[in-house]
Formats: sequence, C-alpha cells, structure tokens
Amino acid sequence: MSSLPATSPAATDTATAHAGAGVWFVTGASRGFGLEIAREALARGHKVVATARRSGTIPGLLPRADGRLLALDVDVTDEAQVRRAVDAATERFGRIDVVVNNAGRGLLGAVEEASDRAARAAFDVNVFGALNVQRAVLPRLREQRSGHIVNISSVAGVVGLPGWGLYNATKFAMEGFSEAMAHELAPLGIKVSLIEPGYFRTDFLDASSLDTEANVIDDYAATAGATRAHAQDVNHAQPGDPVKGAKAIVDLTELADPPLRLILGSDAYGFTQAKLDTQVAELHTWRKISESTDHDAQAPESR
Repeated sequence: MSSLPATSPAATDTATAHAGAGVWFVTGASRGFGLEIAREALARGHKVVATARRSGTIPGLLPRADGRLLALDVDVTDEAQVRRAVDAATERFGRIDVVVNNAGRGLLGAVEEASDRAARAAFDVNVFGALNVQRAVLPRLREQRSGHIVNISSVAGVVGLPGWGLYNATKFAMEGFSEAMAHELAPLGIKVSLIEPGYFRTDFLDASSLDTEANVIDDYAATAGATRAHAQDVNHAQPGDPVKGAKAIVDLTELADPPLRLILGSDAYGFTQAKLDTQVAELHTWRKISESTDHDAQAPESR
C-alpha cells in the first residue's frame, strides 16, 4: 500500500500540482465533507462546481464567491445527468482540474441482514455513481493531460468491520478500481488519490445518509448489533473534525507527488495499522503453503 511521502507536506507545499486557481467538481456537496471541501477550495481562490441531488441550498451555505461557484443538481446514479453537469461545468469554466467523488450512502447491518434492495442501492451510489462521474470527466482530463481524481473512500475500504459488511464491499470496490486507475492514468499526467476517513462529525450516521436494516437477527447481537448501538451512541460526537479533514484533502491536491492513499483520523489510523500488522503476520505464517502451490520445476528437455 502507498503511504505518505517521507517528507512532510509542510516541506513540500511549495511544489504544488496546481500552481494557480483550478476548477473543482465535487459531488455530494450539500453537506458533510463535500460542503467543507467546496468551502475550503473556494477560500483558496478555486472555482467550484458543487453538485448534489438537490443543490438549491448550496449557495446559501457557502460565502459569496464572485462567480466562482456553480451549483448543479446531480444524481450520480443518472449517467446522462452527470454528463450534462460535466458539460455545464466546462462550458462555464473551460476545464476541470480536481474531481471529488464524495456522494455516498452508508448501509449498516450484518451481511445476512442486508436486503438485496439495500445492497444494490449502496453499490449504485458508492460504486456505479463514482464510475459514472469518472467516465464523464476523464475524456476531458486526458485531453488536458492533467487533473486529479480524489475518491472519498473510508477506513471501511481498508478494514472489514462487523455491521458494515456491505458498505465495506462498496468501498473495497472503490479502492480496487482507483488503484488500477492510478496506474492507467499516471502516464497521462492525471493523479488519483483515495481518502480513507474514520468517524468524522458529519451527518453520515443520520437516516438521511445511512440505511440501517430493519431486519435484525439475534445471533449477530454481539457483533453487528454492537456496531449498530455504537453508531447511535457516537452520532454527532465522532472524533474527526470535517473542517480539518477538508483542509487536509485540499492540501493533498497541492502536492506535486500526492499519496495514493491518505488515512484521516486517529481512529482510522489505528484500525489500519492493526489490520496491516495482522495481514503481514498471517502472510509470513502461511508463506510455505502459499509457495508450495507452484508447478514443480520442469527439467530441461534433453537435446
């Protein structure tokens, strides 16, 4: 896995990927991380295309931007609507430099408890919605030979957690296609970064953003059930500060060599370190069996 550069961001902040004001395209920008990212980008002089299913409230939530803000209605599951928004963005501002795939839905419940409807709805937004956005913007970034895709993943895209299994699956999917895409796009001058937050004090755990399965199986009370109870207890008391998180994300786009993955939050850092320690130990423990499954060496043919 990629990690932060050996030098600190403070030491490299003069080597910026976007020397001047750029154009940001942000999904899910009416609240939470999306809203704070839009606010921070505007504060630094960037132009922002802020999208949401209902974008009418966005201008009132952000400071006056002297024509640098374009709010658009976008349901990321509607590919045609996404393409129209990208067209409108480039018609207004001429280009797109940073794309933030932030729109998302949570799904809380044991894997067995999750209905097909709920699972598909989560994948439609978190996976297929992000892919819709990328397919719409990448032809323009490729033509420019520049740009930065910032996909908002989660620590749940790194660590499988009881109660979050189907949400884990959507974010693991995002992690997979983003890592592959980073290799595909690097020769074209386009960067890709995954943001992996832990619990941040947004409305992610509210019913407006999170589907909690009504189907409850008693056998999962100590696992998924405990996670469900914890989510209720920690809602609006999460340790992460979304304003600080948004600043870190915008900082990332100003680095000449940004990391593929950036963990946000001490809780996410702890979960990830524990996962990697366990995974490396398990890898070494079972190495002989792993390597024993290769074909036996073939003797060279006699001549």
